[in-house]
Amino acid sequence: QLVDASTPSPRGAWLRAEALVQLHRLWRDHGGEELLQVQIHDLKAQHEPEEERSQDSTGGPPEEIELSQEAQAELQHPVFISWSSGKVKDFYGDAAESILISNLKRGIISLLQLQPHAGTATEEDVSGSCQVTYTVSNHSITKTKDLLSCTKPKSGLTSVNKIFGVEWQPSSRSQYMVKDNLLRSVLAEEIHVVSPALRSTTGIKISSRQQLQLVSSQTPGPAELAGQSLEDALSGTEEQHQPLGMASLPFRRVCTRCPSLRAYLKSFDSQRVKMDTSKAATTWQFQRLIQMLHGAKKRDVLQLLRRAPEAMTPFVVEAAVAAQSVASLAALSDFLDFSKDPKSLLEKFLYAAAFSPQPSGDLLHLVLDKLDGKQPASEVQETGIVTVGSLVGKLCRQKLCGLQEVERGVETILSGLRGAENESKAVIYLLALGNAALPRTIPTLLDHAEEGPTTVTTAAISALRQFPTQHISDKVKRAMRRIFHETRKSYEKTCRLAAAEILLDKEPLPMDVINILLATSELETETAMFLLLKVQNNLRADHHPARKIMKDIMRDPRINNYNLFSKAGISSSFSGPLTVTQDLLSTFGLDLLFLEGGFLRKSVSDFSLLSHGQRLRAAQVTIEAQGMESMLGENVLEGEEEPELMAGMSAIFFDVQLRPIIFFQGYTDLMAKVLLSSGEPTSIVKGNLLLMDHYQVIPLQSGLQVTIKLQGGLGLDISADMDVSIWEQELKTSINTRGSLAIDFQAELDAPFLQATLRNQMEVETSIHFDTMLRFSGSPVLMCLQLREEQVPYREIFTVYKAAGSQSSTTRKGRQGIMPGREFALHQANSRVCNLLLTAEEE
Repeated sequence: QLVDASTPSPRGAWLRAEALVQLHRLWRDHGGEELLQVQIHDLKAQHEPEEERSQDSTGGPPEEIELSQEAQAELQHPVFISWSSGKVKDFYGDAAESILISNLKRGIISLLQLQPHAGTATEEDVSGSCQVTYTVSNHSITKTKDLLSCTKPKSGLTSVNKIFGVEWQPSSRSQYMVKDNLLRSVLAEEIHVVSPALRSTTGIKISSRQQLQLVSSQTPGPAELAGQSLEDALSGTEEQHQPLGMASLPFRRVCTRCPSLRAYLKSFDSQRVKMDTSKAATTWQFQRLIQMLHGAKKRDVLQLLRRAPEAMTPFVVEAAVAAQSVASLAALSDFLDFSKDPKSLLEKFLYAAAFSPQPSGDLLHLVLDKLDGKQPASEVQETGIVTVGSLVGKLCRQKLCGLQEVERGVETILSGLRGAENESKAVIYLLALGNAALPRTIPTLLDHAEEGPTTVTTAAISALRQFPTQHISDKVKRAMRRIFHETRKSYEKTCRLAAAEILLDKEPLPMDVINILLATSELETETAMFLLLKVQNNLRADHHPARKIMKDIMRDPRINNYNLFSKAGISSSFSGPLTVTQDLLSTFGLDLLFLEGGFLRKSVSDFSLLSHGQRLRAAQVTIEAQGMESMLGENVLEGEEEPELMAGMSAIFFDVQLRPIIFFQGYTDLMAKVLLSSGEPTSIVKGNLLLMDHYQVIPLQSGLQVTIKLQGGLGLDISADMDVSIWEQELKTSINTRGSLAIDFQAELDAPFLQATLRNQMEVETSIHFDTMLRFSGSPVLMCLQLREEQVPYREIFTVYKAAGSQSSTTRKGRQGIMPGREFALHQANSRVCNLLLTAEEE
């Protein structure tokens, strides 16, 4: 049974087969080893028609499946096993036989794997090499197989970020009846439940049941063969008998109805309109193009790239990167010219590579070769460096750190850091090390964190925050303590706060939390206010691993007292849930750090996903502004250098740090951009990326095979805008995120006599706006934050396809709707200020 378990009335494919299996002993030695011939006769298969039904009732009489003559003939070809005391030691057959037929025979032979005594063992059968546990009672032997322990030849792939993979819950149990040293019956049952990690309600249930029943032990067969050894006995048989592995061989279905790339090329003349990245239709087209590129030849991919209308060229480049076939990468190598092509197209290529869900060494090789060629524009070079860091990190997480390309990528970053001629260049290489997150680079990051100038220190600490918690060692924490507590030298407040955040977020120690809280009594009001709220709100969140530590600390009267928590600043830090399901917790966090004069120094908005123990920063946008107070005639605090007027932004998407963007640097630059501004927002990310890419082969005990495919495409258009009004003394920032997500989840069952596919397709479009308005014409400074989501249209389609012989059928069901828009209430004080500012603006 292959069932879509997500619908109220499960729909799927039911297959039943029955055959006579004959076992004949051809040879036996004195130690008990036997050579058995296994042959299948009179196989009959049925499937049940697709109708509305429940799992417990049939929807109609089963239909007979006619097997082709070729399949019948192959099924009857005997195979041989070396069998000793219930264990199948070796398997012999015809290597040229059809994979599906050969796997069916493996499934039957696997039922003969047993042991007569209790215990745990490692057995090799159709599932691979697996750990099994036996229990024995009278004439009954029960075997439980741990399918998650099975090792077999690699036949799949999955996204580096497990949150975008699948959850697989298998179980296997076999019951043997043995009497008078004769196997009387076997009943094997297994169940597999597979679903996307982010959405377990969209699940597929696979049930497999096999039964062997002894019919007769007196069936005439071939005479035993003479011979001193197993090899002698095998040579006396007339059939093919190469040694074969017991594990199921992977089978890839040939797509007979897939569109071809050449047909797609012909349609290009009519595709002259600009594509809307944030629409689901574009995302589905993106996934279809990837599938076409998988089997295309280099010349066709190159022709596609060259013939594409200008507006579609970035779309095709992104799809070619996502396909990652040898042909598509070779075509990209010929097509892209880093010395001539527009910066926007080259950055599209690089970011498509950086966001790849499971990149290959060939993709990193291509990126490195392009960066080593003719010197590209500085923005392209910087984007390329952070991309190399992302690719290195993802390859290492795939256990491919030993590749020559990975070593070359690491050396490219480290040598670039050593030779960086200015701070801005060093920052890029440090952020690339954060994307790579290689433990061996931590000493380098610590050196720059403690000894570098402010921008370098900030970048190095930001890179360290990218590392998983297990790599934030005592040595790292000691360095962060030295920075926060300034035990060796003075640091700018944003550097100290960044160090404190590592101590608070990465398995915090009670000592560090207490010392940070106590230190706030000596900090400036705004810095102290920010830290106090960071500790209170973040460590108290239900999902934070240090929640219990915070509860214990707050019992200490030295900490939990009015004197410590009575700061009256306007800086803030808070986080809260946006969406909560049984699989997913999505959170929104906002940090706002103000200067003592009331000017915004730094804001960080963060959207994170937590699912099945995995955490992913889906989007984190940091906006920094400095020097505003001196421009308006405010005095700089004594002992501090007057900072240069600057505003910029840094973003992380799906755990990949992007190249920072500078809005303006210096008064002259600000005036030029104000006067020459087109009024258009700055684009941060715009394009299509393959978010989910999972392919898994599940061999069933029966020898049949189910292939699980999960592909998720994301169309993203994120822009940011900063508007500074010197005359009205207002600062406005706006971050607009428009996107579409299309997920295709399917299971394919392949047998010599039936093909079945269960498919779930889901699409959703969303638009989220985060606006800030800051008025600093009076005291105190007034600020309003608005986070709102427009209405969200969604659609879901369930499809069941079956083909048996010359007949095929397709049934389809669907549902769609619109989730209403909403505005998120951040906190009461913010609501009051927003009401004041927005009312005044309307007047």
